[in-house]
Amino acid sequence: MITHRSYSCEPWLLRETDLNLDVLPQSESVFALSNGHIGWRGNLDEGEPHGLPGTYLNGVHELRPLPYAEAGYGYPESGQTVINVTNGKLIRLLVNDEPFDLRYGRLRSHERVLDLRAGVLRRTCEWTSPAGCTVRVTSTRLVSFTQRAIAAVAYEVEPLDSEVRVVVQSELVTNEQLPEAGGDPRVSSALHNPLVPEEHFARDARLRLVHRTRRSGLRVAAAADHVVDGPEDATRTDGESGDDVARFTVTSRLREGQRLRVEKTVAYGWSGARSLPAVRDQVDAALAGARSTGWQGLVDEQRAYLDDFWSRADVEVDGDAEIQQAVRFALFHVLQAGARAEQRAIPAKGLTGSGYDGHTFWDSETFVLPMLTYTSPAAVAEALRWRQDTLPAACERAAQLGLRGAAFPWRTIDGSECSAYWPAGTAAFHVNADIADAVVRYVCATGDEEFERETAVPILVETARLWHSLGQHDHHGTFHIDGVTGPDEYSAVADDNVYTNLMAQANLRAAADVVERHPREARALGVDDEESAAWRDAAEAVAVPYNDTLRVHEQSAGFTAHQVWDFAGTRPDQYPLMLHFPYFDLYRKQVVKQADLVLAMYKRDDCFDAEHKARNFAYYEPLTVRDSSLSACCQAVVAAEVGHLRLAYDYLGEAALMDLQDLENNTRDGLHTASLAGTWIALVAGFGGMRHTGQSLSFAPRLPERLSRLAFSVQVLGRRLRVEITDSVATYTMAEGAPLEIRHYGEPLTVSDKSPQKRDIPELAARPEPTQPPGRRPMRRH
Repeated sequence: MITHRSYSCEPWLLRETDLNLDVLPQSESVFALSNGHIGWRGNLDEGEPHGLPGTYLNGVHELRPLPYAEAGYGYPESGQTVINVTNGKLIRLLVNDEPFDLRYGRLRSHERVLDLRAGVLRRTCEWTSPAGCTVRVTSTRLVSFTQRAIAAVAYEVEPLDSEVRVVVQSELVTNEQLPEAGGDPRVSSALHNPLVPEEHFARDARLRLVHRTRRSGLRVAAAADHVVDGPEDATRTDGESGDDVARFTVTSRLREGQRLRVEKTVAYGWSGARSLPAVRDQVDAALAGARSTGWQGLVDEQRAYLDDFWSRADVEVDGDAEIQQAVRFALFHVLQAGARAEQRAIPAKGLTGSGYDGHTFWDSETFVLPMLTYTSPAAVAEALRWRQDTLPAACERAAQLGLRGAAFPWRTIDGSECSAYWPAGTAAFHVNADIADAVVRYVCATGDEEFERETAVPILVETARLWHSLGQHDHHGTFHIDGVTGPDEYSAVADDNVYTNLMAQANLRAAADVVERHPREARALGVDDEESAAWRDAAEAVAVPYNDTLRVHEQSAGFTAHQVWDFAGTRPDQYPLMLHFPYFDLYRKQVVKQADLVLAMYKRDDCFDAEHKARNFAYYEPLTVRDSSLSACCQAVVAAEVGHLRLAYDYLGEAALMDLQDLENNTRDGLHTASLAGTWIALVAGFGGMRHTGQSLSFAPRLPERLSRLAFSVQVLGRRLRVEITDSVATYTMAEGAPLEIRHYGEPLTVSDKSPQKRDIPELAARPEPTQPPGRRPMRRH
């Protein structure tokens, strides 16, 4: 049985050369197009067959109740679920009165190609109807990076063996039938016809539908326009509309050598505040702009946008064609997730599927935003401004929990907490520090003073207040943060989680620093010298648990004294553990769901010396089961740093191929955006050895045997630094901008456009490779 789609290995294309309906849902995620505002899953143009129809607008969701068996103070009352909005992809086809449906007749060929440089999805197929008539259908689809509200399709039909009568039905469809949403009736209820019709329209080649969500009160509009090119004497058009369907119909008779081409442009808009006329006018205006650009203009704009992106973001990998394709696939999809989100969240699945209900988590700030910071920083500023917009809700949540400052949500769409799992929804406070870390990283990488003054100051102040009120000094003066859940969700509600404490420490210091630089903004928030001094005191005294006997850092206080999980008695089919064992048992054992202490060694690199990193990594590897897609890239980074290059290379493969090979068997629900970004992290921070702390940008590169060359660029302070690594030499070149001081294995270098710097890569001291839990070692590369 085929469990995942196989794609040809090409450096700039993802090509599927046949159609396998068993893996159609996975390919719909892989071939999804988005710009951060609109998301179109890679469904077939005709709509059927399908795995999961999906058209998403970032932020559009429906509310659903979260009933609890037992009431508890502070539990969120309402959940949020992304909804499938009006489908504008649909173009149905009839050939001599027979539906063009690939489950019937004979499919002679079928190819889909995702072009990573052009930013389009192309499809070509030849099909013979049950009555024996053969046609070729080609389509090109895009979701525009340059015109945020616009998506478009060019669809062509051509007879191959006889004259045919064709009917093309281009539609807007709302409340389309979806597969069952699992066993949760609350989700099913929220997704069943979630949009109430408000207006429908059809005239000439123009269509429009306006709806409103039943509970969340969001107004959604979709409009379409068409350009038709077919035999003049044999082509007719007509339009009609109803509450949930608007249809533009083209009929034509085609002889051999003739084609019917329909160019469809779709505009989307939504608002929780604007009136129906305002939202209607919004999509009509977007259509007018796109029509003036024209189909070819949209295609040309898309290519120009991506040419600019690839000039600063491309990663070149020599020696492994599969990884080369995968990292470009990853860069493209992460860009799609955030490019035009514009003060909206970046969901864990981007806009490629409805997994995790469309929620955003700490994944965004910890994995996705670092990659975008050095490749597409404008998208990062917008994502963090969305967090700033949600500060009132975060402050309200903190007050509800009896704390000062802001408690950002564990999972959300609109900024309010909607996790019914309280050890994460309430206790995973590290999300605050993850957001603060992303804010500081963006400012350090861009020098954006306006952003620091307007956005960084309030976020850093309110998150610092949270940590100071959550933690407490003991009688020795040590600052403890107790009862929290760190990144490892198999060790919930623990005391002094090292990752949480060290990230909170950095958060407190950054807040104290920023209020010194911006005293007027600090005073407006009520910050005085005493408060900022208290933040510094807490940061200096933060607890970092350490086992003197084992000479390793503890993931949290007492962790190394817990009983080790019975890995030998755990069957391969019992992973992920949370689906086969009670949480209470996981919480009290030494078993790690995903990198936690290891992630701390990457994110707070300055807090651990080389020997502690090596010992810590060796201790936690046999305990880490990677029941999360977030883990492999972090383990790759630290494995490379401590000298396990082969193991790091294997972890890179797992992060890179998470979706292309459907390693967790859930790509059908949408792509793993953080793991995609983790591919870049594993290459740039892992084998490139890049670390950026404060004003210090450093590299300690080293390649695994299989790779002969790695090259990448990073955007820093308005400059573009290019790094090229071979097995023995690293070359640093300033591709654009003023000279920049960096470090190579601790040695300071000044790089300019006139003075590239070459340095030898030191020999690596061999270390014994650690083991993993039985059956949990990453797959060997080649």
